[in-house]
Amino acid sequence: MRFQREVGPIPRRLVPGASPQEVVQAVSWNRRNFLRTVTGASVGGALAGLTPRRLLATPRSRKVIVVTFGGGARDEETFMPEGQENIPHLLKELIPQATFFSQVVNRGILGHYVATASLATGVYETFNNFAAVPPDYPTVFEYFRRDLKRPASDAWVVAPSNGFNRIGESGHRAYGRGTGAGVILPKRLLAAALSSGSGQQYEHLLRDNYETPMYAPQLSGNEIELHEMAEVMRLSVSDFTTHALTLASPDELSVYIARHLMRQLAPSLLWITLHDIDIAHSGTYSLYLEGIQRTDRLCAEIWKTIQTEPEYKGKTTMFILPDFGRDSDNDPGGNGFQHHRTGDPLSRTTWMVVMGPGIRQNVVVERQVESTDLVPTLGMLLGFETPLSQGKVAPEVI
Repeated sequence: MRFQREVGPIPRRLVPGASPQEVVQAVSWNRRNFLRTVTGASVGGALAGLTPRRLLATPRSRKVIVVTFGGGARDEETFMPEGQENIPHLLKELIPQATFFSQVVNRGILGHYVATASLATGVYETFNNFAAVPPDYPTVFEYFRRDLKRPASDAWVVAPSNGFNRIGESGHRAYGRGTGAGVILPKRLLAAALSSGSGQQYEHLLRDNYETPMYAPQLSGNEIELHEMAEVMRLSVSDFTTHALTLASPDELSVYIARHLMRQLAPSLLWITLHDIDIAHSGTYSLYLEGIQRTDRLCAEIWKTIQTEPEYKGKTTMFILPDFGRDSDNDPGGNGFQHHRTGDPLSRTTWMVVMGPGIRQNVVVERQVESTDLVPTLGMLLGFETPLSQGKVAPEVI
């Protein structure tokens, strides 16, 4: 069943010469009104009326799963009437159970690794996006493990392999090596598992950096190795490669690994970064839409796994958010859906879905928040301090 293509009032149009703030507000207005018409979402109350609420799980038993995706999808292909058919799971299953933030602004560098590092540290990182370096500031995983004295097995990242091997822990001298999350790079594991000459069958799963295909960073840091996968997750190499043949994309491989991780280790803090949408850099619009549709489906599958796994059901909060957006078709300095080079308000303004025990359902928060607000919000939710983060807690989900 599809929603009717004509919903509510005609969306507010962006006028030439509009200020960045006006652009951001117009984007938020469009998303809010579309969701209100489609899902019946209400507008969240004023900040002054929000007080911390008792969640159903205690901080020690509470779990969080963060799903980010590189290569944000534009409103034209998602939340506007013409794009609604691409995100049926978000619109019909997830957002009706969630608090939806309609204005999440990224004021940092619009590169996928550096932007994801900014999400994970709560600070706008400034290193070269294509450098094989750790974040400069402590990550949420280091705060979590250090403050709550959690073991290494309780924090994990599943990420695309183009440079994300250093995302688990920072280069900060007070934190750093051995204090962060284990990092699983499914494509790297698959490549290592393949025998000579067998790679052609798996070529669709081994696509790496869509924006800079020749970029191949040196692996170093705390990424898991092939032999460790079999030992830690009790997943044999043969089972891994056999199942991989049934999958359609790298993100499906990542979600397969994440599910296995949830069942074997049940980490309290799990970060999954998806990347299929970024195939937009190839310039093929149909593949870009396919990436959006797959990401929508995989987010719903992750939520379904949360509800069926005893270690997660009833005590897990899930966050879903893009790292940033993409260029507008109307910006002469950009390349439309293909890239994110202009740094204009549309490429910086995204959204966030938060759902789980105690989270208000089918509510839209219109106020502007920043990408850096994620880390302190996770800290408040799980009960740890984030002293070097520059963001602010979002009280709507605490």
